[in-house]
Amino acid sequence: MRLSAEGPVAEHRSRFESMPKVELHLHLEGAVPRDALWEIILDHGGDPDVPDRAALERRFEFHGFRGFFEAWLWKNRFLDSYRVFERAAEAAAAELARRTIVYAEAFFSPSDFAGHGLKPQELALAIRRGLDRVPGTEVALIADLVRDTGPRRAGRTLAQIAEVARDARIIGIGIGGSEAEFPPEIFGTVFRRAAALGFRLTAHAGEAAGPASVRGALDALGVERIGHGVRSVEDRALVADLAAARVALEVCPTSNLRTAVVPSWEEHPARTLVEAGVVVTVNTDDPAIFGCTLAGEFDALASRLGFDDATLRRLAEAAVDACWAGADHKRRLRADLDAWWSAGR
Repeated sequence: MRLSAEGPVAEHRSRFESMPKVELHLHLEGAVPRDALWEIILDHGGDPDVPDRAALERRFEFHGFRGFFEAWLWKNRFLDSYRVFERAAEAAAAELARRTIVYAEAFFSPSDFAGHGLKPQELALAIRRGLDRVPGTEVALIADLVRDTGPRRAGRTLAQIAEVARDARIIGIGIGGSEAEFPPEIFGTVFRRAAALGFRLTAHAGEAAGPASVRGALDALGVERIGHGVRSVEDRALVADLAAARVALEVCPTSNLRTAVVPSWEEHPARTLVEAGVVVTVNTDDPAIFGCTLAGEFDALASRLGFDDATLRRLAEAAVDACWAGADHKRRLRADLDAWWSAGR
């Protein structure tokens, strides 16, 4: 069983499972499969509040941001050593390969684990060791500076991860966390420094806060992509600007429902954004927490929002075009995707 926005549903085999997929908005800590997380919990001596595997499933039954943050923080208690992160990253990569996600750009949030005594440099290298054990998928890393820590701490984290960026294959910088309380403008200096260091730039915006957050991310941070961005639809001029500038949105439909950013599938703004010419990519955000898969997101866009195959193909291609892989790698990804569609899948 897995969870949808409406509750438990039976796992099914999506026609999109075999499609070679690219994912741009994936949090590594939220992508550790539940079976692997359960093993990690048992190795920690268990949790009296989660006595069995069924209880773990119930732990992720929530609706709204508060429930999500509680689940995120609870899970992080067990990700407390470099060895555990190496193991968790390997399990996450294996799940990506199993789901035919051939390339992903995954966030990791080093400052969330400072309380465990984990240094960003060593944490990033441990994650890379785990990822590199798995063939069949390539995962580049994006360091989430976590806006809740404030700009000074974000700047220190940036300097630390820059030390190991080449070895850990950290290609980008992002910023998540409490969007309304920590607006993008206060991080402008940090993002300019990141750009000067050669990092690619994205930011969570237009999720827990409205269109002003997206404007701020574009204008103050100079980002190339927007994480989520669905509340851009509240400002028609912003939607037009996003479409004209070809700024890709990293849209995560099931996440938006589970966190109550949107009330139902039928009211999800993905169709409005696509019809307005905005570049939309499809992503899972935290698939092990939300109980979703990337193939399942494509299915839901078809069944719930009526997207036809031509539109779904365009969304899959948009992820390839918007990813930060090298030009040759992108050509290979696009060729494999074209071959899949040409085979009449």
